[in-house]
Amino acid sequence: MTTTFEALGLSSDLVDALDAAGITHPFPIQSLTIPDALAGRDVCGKAKTGSGKTLAFGLPLLERTPRAEPGAPTALVLVPTRELAVQVSDVLMPLGEQRGVRVAVVYGGQSLERQARRLADGVEIVVATPGRLIDLLDRKAVSLAALDCVVLDEADRMADMGFLPQVEWILRHVGGPHQTLLFSATLDGAVDVLVKRYQRDPVFHEVESRTITVEEMIHRFLLVHEMDKVKVAAAISRGAARTMMFTRTKRTADRLAAALKTEGVRAAAIHGDLPQRLRERALEEFSNGKLAVLVATDVAARGLHIDDVEIVVHYDPPQDHKTYLHRSGRTARAGESGVVVTLVLWNEELEVKRLLPRLGVKQPIVQVFSNDPRLADLAAWDPSETAEAATR
Repeated sequence: MTTTFEALGLSSDLVDALDAAGITHPFPIQSLTIPDALAGRDVCGKAKTGSGKTLAFGLPLLERTPRAEPGAPTALVLVPTRELAVQVSDVLMPLGEQRGVRVAVVYGGQSLERQARRLADGVEIVVATPGRLIDLLDRKAVSLAALDCVVLDEADRMADMGFLPQVEWILRHVGGPHQTLLFSATLDGAVDVLVKRYQRDPVFHEVESRTITVEEMIHRFLLVHEMDKVKVAAAISRGAARTMMFTRTKRTADRLAAALKTEGVRAAAIHGDLPQRLRERALEEFSNGKLAVLVATDVAARGLHIDDVEIVVHYDPPQDHKTYLHRSGRTARAGESGVVVTLVLWNEELEVKRLLPRLGVKQPIVQVFSNDPRLADLAAWDPSETAEAATR
Protein backbone atom coordinates (compact mmCIF):
# COMPACT_ATOMS: atom_id res chain seq x y z
CA MET A 1 0.00 0.00 0.00
CA THR A 2 1.52 3.30 -1.15
CA THR A 3 1.23 6.17 1.28
CA THR A 4 1.81 9.89 0.81
CA PHE A 5 3.76 12.52 2.74
CA GLU A 6 0.48 14.22 3.55
CA ALA A 7 -0.87 11.00 5.10
CA LEU A 8 2.24 10.86 7.32
CA GLY A 9 1.17 14.14 8.93
CA LEU A 10 3.30 16.75 7.16
CA SER A 11 2.01 20.25 6.50
CA SER A 12 0.77 21.08 3.02
CA ASP A 13 3.53 23.65 2.39
CA LEU A 14 6.21 21.00 3.00
CA VAL A 15 4.32 18.49 0.85
CA ASP A 16 4.13 21.10 -1.93
CA ALA A 17 7.85 21.85 -1.62
CA LEU A 18 8.64 18.13 -1.88
CA ASP A 19 6.31 17.80 -4.85
CA ALA A 20 8.05 20.70 -6.59
CA ALA A 21 11.35 18.88 -6.08
CA GLY A 22 9.89 15.73 -7.68
CA ILE A 23 9.64 13.85 -4.35
CA THR A 24 6.12 12.46 -4.26
CA HIS A 25 6.24 9.14 -2.41
CA PRO A 26 8.05 8.38 0.86
CA PHE A 27 10.71 5.70 1.11
CA PRO A 28 9.99 2.86 3.58
CA ILE A 29 12.21 4.34 6.33
CA GLN A 30 10.36 7.65 5.96
CA SER A 31 6.91 6.03 6.17
CA LEU A 32 7.96 4.17 9.32
CA THR A 33 9.72 6.91 11.25
CA ILE A 34 8.12 10.25 10.33
CA PRO A 35 4.82 9.75 12.27
CA ASP A 36 6.70 8.81 15.48
CA ALA A 37 9.19 11.64 15.05
CA LEU A 38 6.35 14.12 14.49
CA ALA A 39 4.69 12.80 17.67
CA GLY A 40 7.84 13.71 19.63
CA ARG A 41 8.99 10.15 20.27
CA ASP A 42 12.64 9.15 20.40
CA VAL A 43 13.27 7.11 17.26
CA CYS A 44 15.95 4.51 16.57
CA GLY A 45 16.12 3.74 12.86
CA LYS A 46 18.18 0.95 11.34
CA ALA A 47 18.86 1.79 7.72
CA LYS A 48 21.80 2.02 5.37
CA THR A 49 23.15 5.02 3.45
CA GLY A 50 20.96 5.77 0.47
CA SER A 51 17.72 4.57 2.10
CA GLY A 52 16.21 8.05 2.48
CA LYS A 53 17.28 8.74 6.08
CA THR A 54 17.94 12.45 5.53
CA LEU A 55 14.28 13.23 4.86
CA ALA A 56 13.21 10.69 7.51
CA PHE A 57 14.68 12.94 10.21
CA GLY A 58 14.82 16.18 8.21
CA LEU A 59 11.10 16.56 7.54
CA PRO A 60 10.09 16.21 11.22
CA LEU A 61 12.83 18.72 12.10
CA LEU A 62 11.51 21.22 9.56
CA GLU A 63 7.97 20.61 10.82
CA ARG A 64 8.61 20.81 14.58
CA THR A 65 11.72 22.89 15.20
CA PRO A 66 10.88 26.07 17.14
CA ARG A 67 12.29 29.50 16.29
CA ALA A 68 15.83 29.96 17.59
CA GLU A 69 17.60 32.83 19.34
CA PRO A 70 21.02 33.94 18.04
CA GLY A 71 23.74 31.40 18.91
CA ALA A 72 21.23 28.93 20.37
CA PRO A 73 19.93 26.52 17.70
CA THR A 74 16.87 24.42 18.46
CA ALA A 75 17.91 21.33 16.46
CA LEU A 76 21.25 19.59 15.93
CA VAL A 77 22.22 16.95 13.36
CA LEU A 78 25.54 15.20 14.08
CA VAL A 79 27.21 13.45 11.14
CA PRO A 80 30.56 11.65 10.81
CA THR A 81 32.06 13.35 7.74
CA ARG A 82 32.28 16.73 6.04
CA GLU A 83 30.84 15.27 2.84
CA LEU A 84 27.78 13.91 4.63
CA ALA A 85 27.33 17.26 6.43
CA VAL A 86 27.21 19.00 3.05
CA GLN A 87 24.85 16.41 1.58
CA VAL A 88 22.42 16.69 4.53
CA SER A 89 22.43 20.50 4.48
CA ASP A 90 21.92 20.49 0.69
CA VAL A 91 18.71 18.50 1.23
CA LEU A 92 17.41 20.54 4.19
CA MET A 93 18.33 24.11 3.20
CA PRO A 94 16.00 24.53 0.20
CA LEU A 95 13.08 22.98 2.11
CA GLY A 96 13.90 25.15 5.14
CA GLU A 97 13.75 28.29 3.00
CA GLN A 98 10.19 27.37 2.04
CA ARG A 99 9.04 27.71 5.65
CA GLY A 100 11.55 30.12 7.19
CA VAL A 101 13.64 27.49 8.98
CA ARG A 102 17.31 28.52 8.86
CA VAL A 103 19.91 25.77 8.39
CA ALA A 104 23.68 26.09 8.93
CA VAL A 105 26.39 23.52 8.27
CA VAL A 106 29.65 23.49 10.28
CA TYR A 107 32.66 21.24 9.72
CA GLY A 108 36.44 21.37 9.79
CA GLY A 109 38.46 22.78 6.92
CA GLN A 110 36.34 25.94 6.67
CA SER A 111 36.69 29.29 8.44
CA LEU A 112 35.79 28.93 12.13
CA GLU A 113 35.10 32.68 12.35
CA ARG A 114 32.67 32.60 9.43
CA GLN A 115 30.83 29.65 10.94
CA ALA A 116 30.68 31.39 14.33
CA ARG A 117 29.19 34.52 12.68
CA ARG A 118 26.60 32.39 10.89
CA LEU A 119 25.49 30.88 14.22
CA ALA A 120 25.44 34.31 15.86
CA ASP A 121 22.99 35.46 13.17
CA GLY A 122 20.61 32.76 14.42
CA VAL A 123 19.73 29.39 12.88
CA GLU A 124 17.20 26.76 13.85
CA ILE A 125 19.04 23.65 12.56
CA VAL A 126 22.78 23.06 12.76
CA VAL A 127 24.31 20.17 10.77
CA ALA A 128 27.74 19.48 12.28
CA THR A 129 30.68 17.13 12.49
CA PRO A 130 31.52 16.44 16.17
CA GLY A 131 35.03 17.96 16.20
CA ARG A 132 34.02 21.28 14.67
CA LEU A 133 30.97 21.61 16.94
CA ILE A 134 33.22 21.14 19.99
CA ASP A 135 35.56 23.85 18.62
CA LEU A 136 32.59 26.23 18.40
CA LEU A 137 31.35 25.26 21.86
CA ASP A 138 34.83 25.92 23.30
CA ARG A 139 34.72 29.40 21.78
CA LYS A 140 31.23 29.98 23.24
CA ALA A 141 30.07 30.59 19.67
CA VAL A 142 27.12 28.23 20.12
CA SER A 143 24.97 26.98 22.99
CA LEU A 144 23.21 23.62 23.26
CA ALA A 145 20.85 24.85 25.97
CA ALA A 146 17.85 25.42 23.69
CA LEU A 147 18.01 22.16 21.70
CA ASP A 148 14.62 20.62 21.14
CA CYS A 149 15.87 17.73 19.02
CA VAL A 150 19.20 15.96 18.43
CA VAL A 151 19.80 13.68 15.45
CA LEU A 152 22.67 11.18 15.29
CA ASP A 153 23.09 10.23 11.63
CA GLU A 154 25.21 7.19 10.64
CA ALA A 155 26.01 6.47 14.28
CA ASP A 156 27.84 3.26 13.34
CA ARG A 157 30.20 5.19 11.09
CA MET A 158 30.88 7.70 13.86
CA ALA A 159 31.81 4.73 16.06
CA ASP A 160 34.03 3.22 13.33
CA MET A 161 35.85 6.52 12.90
CA GLY A 162 36.53 6.92 16.62
CA PHE A 163 34.18 9.87 17.20
CA LEU A 164 32.05 8.38 19.98
CA PRO A 165 33.92 10.11 22.85
CA GLN A 166 33.22 13.46 21.15
CA VAL A 167 29.61 12.52 20.41
CA GLU A 168 29.01 11.50 24.03
CA TRP A 169 30.67 14.69 25.30
CA ILE A 170 28.26 16.72 23.15
CA LEU A 171 25.21 14.70 24.26
CA ARG A 172 26.13 15.19 27.93
CA HIS A 173 26.16 18.96 27.39
CA VAL A 174 22.71 19.19 25.80
CA GLY A 175 20.51 21.16 28.17
CA GLY A 176 17.00 20.20 29.16
CA PRO A 177 14.57 17.57 27.86
CA HIS A 178 14.80 16.91 24.13
CA GLN A 179 13.95 14.41 21.45
CA THR A 180 16.73 12.13 20.12
CA LEU A 181 16.59 10.52 16.68
CA LEU A 182 19.31 7.96 15.90
CA PHE A 183 19.97 6.37 12.53
CA SER A 184 22.52 3.65 11.92
CA ALA A 185 23.20 0.72 9.59
CA THR A 186 23.92 -1.45 12.68
CA LEU A 187 22.61 -1.19 16.23
CA ASP A 188 25.08 -3.37 18.10
CA GLY A 189 28.14 -2.66 20.24
CA ALA A 190 28.93 1.02 20.76
CA VAL A 191 25.74 2.15 18.98
CA ASP A 192 23.64 0.10 21.40
CA VAL A 193 25.38 1.96 24.26
CA LEU A 194 24.31 5.30 22.72
CA VAL A 195 20.73 4.10 22.39
CA LYS A 196 20.58 2.94 26.03
CA ARG A 197 22.28 6.02 27.47
CA TYR A 198 20.80 8.83 25.45
CA GLN A 199 17.37 7.75 24.21
CA ARG A 200 14.18 7.62 26.27
CA ASP A 201 11.93 4.66 25.47
CA PRO A 202 12.78 4.80 21.76
CA VAL A 203 10.58 3.26 19.12
CA PHE A 204 12.63 0.98 16.85
CA HIS A 205 12.18 0.84 13.10
CA GLU A 206 14.20 -1.24 10.68
CA VAL A 207 14.24 -1.25 6.92
CA GLU A 208 15.62 -4.36 5.31
CA SER A 209 17.57 -2.38 2.76
CA ARG A 210 18.71 -4.95 0.30
CA THR A 211 22.46 -5.26 0.63
CA ILE A 212 24.06 -5.53 -2.74
CA THR A 213 25.49 -9.01 -2.85
CA VAL A 214 28.66 -10.17 -4.54
CA GLU A 215 26.50 -12.20 -6.95
CA GLU A 216 24.74 -9.07 -8.21
CA MET A 217 27.97 -7.38 -9.26
CA ILE A 218 29.86 -8.12 -12.45
CA HIS A 219 33.47 -8.79 -11.41
CA ARG A 220 36.56 -8.51 -13.59
CA PHE A 221 40.14 -9.16 -12.46
CA LEU A 222 42.63 -7.85 -14.99
CA LEU A 223 46.35 -8.55 -15.06
CA VAL A 224 48.02 -5.37 -16.30
CA HIS A 225 51.54 -4.09 -16.85
CA GLU A 226 52.72 -1.21 -14.69
CA MET A 227 53.60 1.03 -17.66
CA ASP A 228 50.18 0.37 -19.21
CA LYS A 229 48.07 0.53 -16.03
CA VAL A 230 46.87 4.16 -16.33
CA LYS A 231 45.96 3.64 -19.99
CA VAL A 232 43.92 0.54 -19.04
CA ALA A 233 42.10 2.56 -16.34
CA ALA A 234 41.41 5.33 -18.86
CA ALA A 235 40.08 2.85 -21.44
CA ILE A 236 37.72 1.33 -18.85
CA SER A 237 36.36 4.73 -17.82
CA ARG A 238 35.53 5.64 -21.43
CA GLY A 239 32.90 2.90 -21.40
CA ALA A 240 30.87 4.58 -18.65
CA ALA A 241 29.45 7.97 -17.64
CA ARG A 242 30.62 7.65 -14.01
CA THR A 243 33.53 5.61 -12.72
CA MET A 244 34.98 5.56 -9.19
CA MET A 245 38.59 4.47 -8.79
CA PHE A 246 40.12 3.51 -5.45
CA THR A 247 43.75 3.86 -4.42
CA ARG A 248 45.50 2.94 -1.19
CA THR A 249 47.29 6.27 -0.72
CA LYS A 250 46.56 9.97 -1.18
CA ARG A 251 49.69 10.36 -3.30
CA THR A 252 48.57 7.64 -5.73
CA ALA A 253 45.12 9.25 -5.92
CA ASP A 254 46.65 12.59 -6.97
CA ARG A 255 49.01 10.95 -9.46
CA LEU A 256 46.24 8.85 -11.01
CA ALA A 257 43.87 11.83 -11.41
CA ALA A 258 46.65 13.84 -13.09
CA ALA A 259 47.65 10.90 -15.34
CA LEU A 260 44.03 10.32 -16.41
CA LYS A 261 43.75 13.97 -17.43
CA THR A 262 46.76 13.54 -19.71
CA GLU A 263 44.86 10.62 -21.28
CA GLY A 264 41.96 12.98 -22.00
CA VAL A 265 39.74 11.70 -19.16
CA ARG A 266 38.01 14.26 -16.92
CA ALA A 267 39.09 13.16 -13.44
CA ALA A 268 39.63 14.53 -9.94
CA ALA A 269 40.84 13.08 -6.64
CA ILE A 270 39.34 13.35 -3.17
CA HIS A 271 41.29 12.63 0.01
CA GLY A 272 41.85 14.09 3.46
CA ASP A 273 44.76 16.38 2.51
CA LEU A 274 42.77 18.33 -0.07
CA PRO A 275 41.16 21.68 0.89
CA GLN A 276 37.47 21.20 1.56
CA ARG A 277 36.39 23.45 -1.33
CA LEU A 278 38.27 21.22 -3.80
CA ARG A 279 36.70 18.07 -2.33
CA GLU A 280 33.24 19.63 -2.57
CA ARG A 281 33.82 20.82 -6.13
CA ALA A 282 35.03 17.36 -7.20
CA LEU A 283 32.01 15.68 -5.61
CA GLU A 284 29.58 18.13 -7.15
CA GLU A 285 31.11 17.86 -10.62
CA PHE A 286 31.14 14.06 -10.41
CA SER A 287 27.51 13.99 -9.25
CA ASN A 288 26.30 16.30 -12.01
CA GLY A 289 28.27 14.52 -14.75
CA LYS A 290 30.99 17.10 -15.44
CA LEU A 291 33.63 14.65 -14.19
CA ALA A 292 33.82 11.14 -15.62
CA VAL A 293 36.10 9.73 -12.91
CA LEU A 294 36.39 10.29 -9.17
CA VAL A 295 39.59 8.90 -7.64
CA ALA A 296 39.24 8.28 -3.90
CA THR A 297 41.08 6.84 -0.95
CA ASP A 298 39.11 4.49 1.28
CA VAL A 299 38.79 7.04 4.10
CA ALA A 300 37.61 9.83 1.77
CA ALA A 301 34.89 7.59 0.34
CA ARG A 302 33.28 6.92 3.74
CA GLY A 303 29.76 8.23 3.99
CA LEU A 304 29.56 9.20 0.32
CA HIS A 305 26.29 8.51 -1.43
CA ILE A 306 26.50 8.99 -5.18
CA ASP A 307 23.91 7.47 -7.49
CA ASP A 308 24.55 5.97 -10.92
CA VAL A 309 28.18 4.91 -10.48
CA GLU A 310 28.45 2.38 -13.28
CA ILE A 311 31.97 1.08 -12.68
CA VAL A 312 34.17 0.77 -9.60
CA VAL A 313 37.87 0.23 -10.30
CA HIS A 314 40.16 -1.10 -7.60
CA TYR A 315 43.20 0.64 -9.09
CA ASP A 316 45.14 -0.69 -6.11
CA PRO A 317 43.79 -4.08 -5.00
CA PRO A 318 42.01 -3.84 -1.63
CA GLN A 319 43.76 -4.96 1.55
CA ASP A 320 41.00 -7.45 2.40
CA HIS A 321 37.56 -8.69 1.37
CA LYS A 322 35.74 -6.16 3.59
CA THR A 323 37.46 -3.28 1.81
CA TYR A 324 36.58 -4.88 -1.54
CA LEU A 325 32.89 -5.02 -0.59
CA HIS A 326 32.85 -1.53 0.90
CA ARG A 327 34.42 0.00 -2.21
CA SER A 328 32.37 -2.13 -4.59
CA GLY A 329 29.12 -1.14 -2.89
CA ARG A 330 29.41 2.27 -4.55
CA THR A 331 28.03 0.65 -7.69
CA ALA A 332 25.07 -1.73 -8.18
CA ARG A 333 22.75 0.61 -6.28
CA ALA A 334 18.99 0.85 -6.66
CA GLY A 335 18.68 -2.53 -8.33
CA GLU A 336 21.14 -1.79 -11.12
CA SER A 337 23.96 -4.25 -11.64
CA GLY A 338 27.37 -2.60 -11.55
CA VAL A 339 30.78 -3.57 -12.85
CA VAL A 340 33.66 -3.97 -10.39
CA VAL A 341 37.19 -4.16 -11.83
CA THR A 342 40.41 -5.01 -10.01
CA LEU A 343 43.68 -4.12 -11.71
CA VAL A 344 46.41 -6.57 -10.78
CA LEU A 345 50.18 -6.21 -11.28
CA TRP A 346 52.32 -9.36 -11.52
CA ASN A 347 53.55 -9.00 -7.91
CA GLU A 348 49.95 -8.62 -6.63
CA GLU A 349 48.56 -11.70 -8.37
CA LEU A 350 49.06 -14.05 -5.43
CA GLU A 351 47.32 -11.81 -2.88
CA VAL A 352 44.37 -11.27 -5.24
CA LYS A 353 44.08 -15.04 -5.80
CA ARG A 354 43.91 -15.45 -2.03
CA LEU A 355 41.17 -12.79 -1.88
CA LEU A 356 38.86 -14.53 -4.38
CA PRO A 357 37.74 -17.43 -2.11
CA ARG A 358 37.01 -14.94 0.71
CA LEU A 359 34.68 -13.11 -1.67
CA GLY A 360 33.09 -16.31 -2.93
CA VAL A 361 34.06 -15.34 -6.48
CA LYS A 362 35.39 -17.96 -8.90
CA GLN A 363 37.01 -16.15 -11.76
CA PRO A 364 40.33 -16.12 -13.60
CA ILE A 365 42.64 -13.13 -13.72
CA VAL A 366 42.75 -12.17 -17.39
CA GLN A 367 45.74 -10.39 -18.93
CA VAL A 368 44.82 -7.26 -20.89
CA PHE A 369 46.53 -4.35 -22.63
CA SER A 370 45.11 -0.86 -23.00
CA ASN A 371 44.26 -1.39 -26.69
CA ASP A 372 42.05 -4.40 -25.86
CA PRO A 373 38.54 -3.69 -27.30
CA ARG A 374 36.94 -5.67 -24.41
CA LEU A 375 37.74 -2.79 -22.02
CA ALA A 376 35.04 -0.68 -23.67
CA ASP A 377 32.31 -3.04 -22.38
CA LEU A 378 33.55 -5.23 -19.55
CA ALA A 379 30.15 -6.80 -18.93
CA ALA A 380 29.89 -8.14 -22.48
CA TRP A 381 32.44 -10.98 -22.28
CA ASP A 382 33.01 -13.98 -20.07
CA PRO A 383 36.46 -14.19 -18.43
CA SER A 384 36.09 -17.96 -17.97
CA GLU A 385 35.76 -18.49 -21.72
CA THR A 386 38.74 -16.21 -22.31
CA ALA A 387 40.82 -18.22 -19.87
CA GLU A 388 39.77 -21.51 -21.52
CA ALA A 389 40.69 -20.16 -24.96
CA ALA A 390 44.12 -19.13 -23.66
CA THR A 391 44.84 -22.69 -22.48
CA ARG A 392 43.87 -24.40 -25.73
